[in-house]
Amino acid sequence: MTVYEDLQWRGLVQDISDPELIAKLNEGGLTFYIGTDPTADSMHIGHYSSFLICKRLAKAGHHPILLVGGATGLIGDPKPTSERPMISKEEVQKNFEGLKTQAEKIFGFEVVNNYDWTKDINVLDFLRDYGKYFNINYMLAKDKVKSRLESGITYAEFSYMILQALDFLHLFETRNCTLQVAGSDQWGNITSGIELIRKKLDKTAYGMVMPLVTDSNGVKFGKTEGNALWLDINKTSSYALYQYLVNLEDSMIIDYLKKLTFLSKEEIEEYEQKNKEHPELREAHKRLAQEIITDIHGEKEFAKAQEISESLFSDKIWNLSSEDIISSLQDLPTFALMEDTNILDLLVNNNICSSKREAREMVAGNAISINNKKITDIDAKITKDMAIDKKVILVKRGKKNYYLGIY
Repeated sequence: MTVYEDLQWRGLVQDISDPELIAKLNEGGLTFYIGTDPTADSMHIGHYSSFLICKRLAKAGHHPILLVGGATGLIGDPKPTSERPMISKEEVQKNFEGLKTQAEKIFGFEVVNNYDWTKDINVLDFLRDYGKYFNINYMLAKDKVKSRLESGITYAEFSYMILQALDFLHLFETRNCTLQVAGSDQWGNITSGIELIRKKLDKTAYGMVMPLVTDSNGVKFGKTEGNALWLDINKTSSYALYQYLVNLEDSMIIDYLKKLTFLSKEEIEEYEQKNKEHPELREAHKRLAQEIITDIHGEKEFAKAQEISESLFSDKIWNLSSEDIISSLQDLPTFALMEDTNILDLLVNNNICSSKREAREMVAGNAISINNKKITDIDAKITKDMAIDKKVILVKRGKKNYYLGIY
């Protein structure tokens, strides 16, 4: 397959600005950029799915630039429903440094900051040199703007597409960057940059957008959506990422393998067949987790995540350290333990059971476990000797409800 055919097969092309781009992608040699605003100090899996395009195109002989928007981040790309909260310049700079370090480590490409070429532009120059090239009717027709007209959109948000177009123009003039790639929600901003380059320089630039990778509810990943799987291991542990990936719906797994890994067409089709024949083995899911976690955090972190996953809810839990358990289960309801606590008091005082009556019924019904061992005595005492490293206990109520107690 050609480069473009491979991108299409993986479902990574939603739209291109010009059919001429197909041959250019197949030939190699383009300088292109993809960007993100520093709204947080870490990227998430949504960024990862988009930024992987850099590695794919680099393998095909193109030169990527990663842009972190220290300037655009001060304004905020318009949301479909409401204005983004403003963040301070100090926070934007802190987030920029975090994203720059992370992007260089994971993707290994050059990172630029649009604040560097935007900070000295005064308002008159902005209006004369850039604003004059944008027709209001053209801007109002963009989907992001159109969706906000009824509820209202500020002038600052309205101007965002001009700032992003300015980025494309700057990189075109200074770096011979002729292509911008992004998620599909950036199509309007990309075409605005293409138009600015055409009107101001009488030159041709190109754009390509990819479908957004979404969660099982069809919602794109992100901080705003509240479903971010962070690439910072201190925000989302390797274990938490592993658990999310191995528990994906079967209907989503092949799409994720295509978009989030470099496995070949033949390998992915083999996993597709395995998934149909023996979905209970989760082979495709585990390979997806291996590819992503190894790429982001390294082989040791994947091995650790797999070990924790296999040990946590079995007798092997005692092979784990308390630190591993706490870091891996940071999203569980957590409570402080007191030494020599009666099991019924522990369950009621920490809202695991609603009353002592319910607690007795749960214990008598073999529905309560401590560190994967059934508790059947309603007079049982929970002591430090029962805790891993004398520090942590994992309480299980029923089949799926877990709670973490820490001394």
